[in-house]
Amino acid sequence: MRILDIETSPNLVTLFLARADLLADRPFLHAKTDQGWQAITWAEAARRVVVLAQNLVRLGYTRGERIMLVSENRPEWCIADLAIMAAGCITVPAYTTNTERDHLHILENSGSRGVIVSTAKLAKPLLPAVMRSGGANHLIAMEPLGMAQASTVEYHDWDAMLEGDAVAARAAVEARMSGISRNDTACLIYTSGTGGAPRGVMQHHGAILHNVAGAAHVIVEDFGWNPSGAEPEVFLSFLPLSHAYEHSAGQFFPIGLGGQIWYAEGLDKLGSNIEEVRPTIMVVVPRLFEVLRTRIMKQVEKQGKLASGLLSSAVALAARRGAGKGKLLDWPLDKVLEKLLRPKIRARFGGRVKALVSGGAPLNPEIGLFFQGVGLTLLQGYGQTESGPIASVNRPKTGIKMDTVGTPLHATEVRIAADGEILLRGELVMHGYWRNEAETARVLKDGWLHTGDIGHIDAAGRIVITDRKKDMIVNDKGDNISPQKLEGMLTLQPEIAQAMVFGDKRPYIVGLVVPDAEWSREWAVVNGHHGADVRALQELPSFRGAIREAVDRVNRDLSVIEKVRQFTFADEPFAIDNEEMTPSLKIRRHKLKERYGARLEGLYKG
Repeated sequence: MRILDIETSPNLVTLFLARADLLADRPFLHAKTDQGWQAITWAEAARRVVVLAQNLVRLGYTRGERIMLVSENRPEWCIADLAIMAAGCITVPAYTTNTERDHLHILENSGSRGVIVSTAKLAKPLLPAVMRSGGANHLIAMEPLGMAQASTVEYHDWDAMLEGDAVAARAAVEARMSGISRNDTACLIYTSGTGGAPRGVMQHHGAILHNVAGAAHVIVEDFGWNPSGAEPEVFLSFLPLSHAYEHSAGQFFPIGLGGQIWYAEGLDKLGSNIEEVRPTIMVVVPRLFEVLRTRIMKQVEKQGKLASGLLSSAVALAARRGAGKGKLLDWPLDKVLEKLLRPKIRARFGGRVKALVSGGAPLNPEIGLFFQGVGLTLLQGYGQTESGPIASVNRPKTGIKMDTVGTPLHATEVRIAADGEILLRGELVMHGYWRNEAETARVLKDGWLHTGDIGHIDAAGRIVITDRKKDMIVNDKGDNISPQKLEGMLTLQPEIAQAMVFGDKRPYIVGLVVPDAEWSREWAVVNGHHGADVRALQELPSFRGAIREAVDRVNRDLSVIEKVRQFTFADEPFAIDNEEMTPSLKIRRHKLKERYGARLEGLYKG
């Protein structure tokens, strides 16, 4: 195995089959069952991929057609994804948290002609959307759905779709893949647009291969990875595979390295899974780091004052080094920490983690310094779905600085526009948004991807992000949420005149609400509060309950990540005069955050 294999591979399927031939009977995909952890070998995974691909072709699917994939992380996800591509088709991953409406939009926009789903639970919001769209004609279920009768969609059992002549299927797949290049679309990954409707990012094979090769350069040059080493890299997969970050870094990066993928049982069992699996590389979002940091601090506190003092010293040491202000006594302190503190914490992560890679959302530098201090190498990356998604990452070789997102990946160009916007160019850049020429033209200009982020490049070549040009909320798990969509739905309610939602780098969405003045007056009369002004009404639990009902109506049509969990009232309407609205009546988010930021933050403490 060599990085060159990745850089020259014509497509993702060819790379996978080459790795499967080389590694054959070695374990590849792992999942936990009642009998414990069970492994699927590379050879068996390849057999399932090519047979499933040929059975998809037998169902009538042809090159370039889209097939939707709805599943939690599991070995079948990887097999289905590769099989769709091996059939010459395009994978359309969908979030397991999607509502019926979300599924319907993606089905209709992508023109998906088939659906692969894992469980009856996930099929519940999906099947009505499939029926309404009318485009999909086949449904493949990984587990029995218990359907009482047939419908317009033909049902297929997963196990039956894995039956067939593997030798003939392999030959057919290889012949088909000889005509699939790095420029061909591999998947459509939907991400929310500023207008509210999710946009399908056309990620081509080369974009993902570029990301895999770039990450491989980091692990070879900065961590001394030996591709012919006896021990494979071990990845624990728990971020949604429908997210571009996990899809590229948590699935295809391990494939490129010939590594193993272990699928976590869920976030509630992640701690025990880490100790069992002992991963060497973990792809993580900032929110998880915050949870793990809190857990480590509580465990250390229980060990007494000495342990707590060592932890404080470790974090302080990392902060000094990060700021370039090291002291003479730091060297002996480092030796003490390496003997008494860090081995115990590393053991909680399995004892062999080379790097924790943070991406999908901005990382608080304090969190990064904490993990550096306790002896775990944390690398913050940067990018977006439109860039494969990884564009840069912090590297030990150039110095890890937690207020930066590192240097560009191999063969990635970065330029800062005159207005400070970060521009990207290279094979990692998407070919455009599916069926959305206007948005494509807006963000792709002369081969450069306009990221919507503002920043600069420091003296060491690292990207520093200072602001976000686009109004997109990225929560602490890395999910993209369109504020305009939520605000538009809230203000459609008769009770609500204006609204702003908030939740960047936070665990859920909260809102700032201006009640409708006319509705408020009518409510006051009906409920015996005639003459009371809006400020007085806002103090009444019954009035707040009425607004809560309006918010809940909106929430019923939103996915889990979009729901507005808490809200607070604004002191007065947003207006041009108080500089909270533009002359074209768009809200000024920065002004509202300046005025109400503390109040909104307080909603997370209740």
